[in-house]
Amino acid sequence: MSAVLDHLAANASRHVDELCAYLRFPSVSAQEKHAPDLRAAADWVASRLRGLGLDTTLHETAGHPIVVARTLPHDPAKPTFLVYGHYDVQPPEPFELWKTPPFEPRIEDGNVYARGSCDNKGQHLAHIHAVEAYVRTGTPLPCNLTFLIEGEEEVGSTHLYSFLPAHKDLLACDAVVISDNGIPSLTHPALTYALRGIVALEVRVDGPDRDLHSGLFGGSLENPAFALCSILAGLKDSKGRVSVPGFYDDVAKLSKYERAQMAKIPFNERRYAKFLGVPQVTGEAGFTTNERRTARPTMEINGLTSGYQGQGSKTIVPSWASAKLTFRLVPNQKPSRVLAAIRRRLKELCPPTVRLSITDGHGGEPYLVAPEGPLVQAGLKAMSGGFGREALLMREGGSIPIVSAFRKHLKADTLLLGMSLPDDNPHSPNEKFSLEAYTKGMRMAALLWPELSAAVRS
Repeated sequence: MSAVLDHLAANASRHVDELCAYLRFPSVSAQEKHAPDLRAAADWVASRLRGLGLDTTLHETAGHPIVVARTLPHDPAKPTFLVYGHYDVQPPEPFELWKTPPFEPRIEDGNVYARGSCDNKGQHLAHIHAVEAYVRTGTPLPCNLTFLIEGEEEVGSTHLYSFLPAHKDLLACDAVVISDNGIPSLTHPALTYALRGIVALEVRVDGPDRDLHSGLFGGSLENPAFALCSILAGLKDSKGRVSVPGFYDDVAKLSKYERAQMAKIPFNERRYAKFLGVPQVTGEAGFTTNERRTARPTMEINGLTSGYQGQGSKTIVPSWASAKLTFRLVPNQKPSRVLAAIRRRLKELCPPTVRLSITDGHGGEPYLVAPEGPLVQAGLKAMSGGFGREALLMREGGSIPIVSAFRKHLKADTLLLGMSLPDDNPHSPNEKFSLEAYTKGMRMAALLWPELSAAVRS
């Protein structure tokens, strides 16, 4: 591996220049006016892969093209791995909050500032540079590699979801690698082995057929806002647990190994509360704050609406009240089963004096790859070698739905090997990417393929 790693070190300056070139494409998938820029970004990354001798195709969709590139020759005796990324980026607005224009990369204090720098151009480009190091030094890869780079991740990956089952033979692999997430710090690299799923719904309570004068009619009928508040309060108990019968039945308990790994991640509760702007943190009894926000199921009220919201007072009994709710799920909870239990509980809590309606929203499966399994342990070795520090295991509290789609259609587990730091501002003004994380991420990506190949063969 010395030739590969030496090549990466010798070309560090050029790698930064190429990242800056990639970042200059305003590839905003949410805005139609940027369709030509998305095409240009897809062409750029395809050209980069083609120049390394990979069999590269731009697959047209009803939206933006999907880039698929495969190392040649494809050796059926070797394991195959798929690297996923996306060339589209979030809208940069509001422009006035950027210190410099979002598509004119600025290098300052060891970071590159630009929209898409950490999410996700820098992270998947690091993997491309790692493969380049193998190719340019004549070092044989111990595996077959497929790159899948799409242009619609920031708007829901609609066309990728239909592309996967239609091209499952082309994309067949032993495991998927995604670097589109974060690590706690450069001194605490971490592999993400689990993600939470989600169930979303909207609850509405209707009372009188119009808003009523609170003096003339108040006290003679149910106030829908009070009724809804009572219903919502009945969904949680004093210990922070969700009060839905059966809600915890399928929850996979954290093992001693998992809890020990999570405890190694540096965390200061007082500093965390200050960062959030709250007097103190709280949550489900019996678990640490990190466990609550990444490894336990939750219920949140995302929006609450009723009655008059304008300036001054309006003395009414509102005719209706509504709330938007999400429930984060953990392995092995099933969204459909949880949703059914929530619906039953809401109906139990609703008084007969109002009418209840429930509108289902989006849902997503939680994800888990065995933390002590060979794939994860191989990933930890590569990350430790790349960053020069012991790599830890962590869970993410959010959801990445495409991971479940990979498991469903490709029958492959996914390793989430992030390079982004907590203050990189993805989706926010002044997004950045640490150039040290970029460099160490390339080393990790180069070391990854021997480790994963050995794990699959064993």
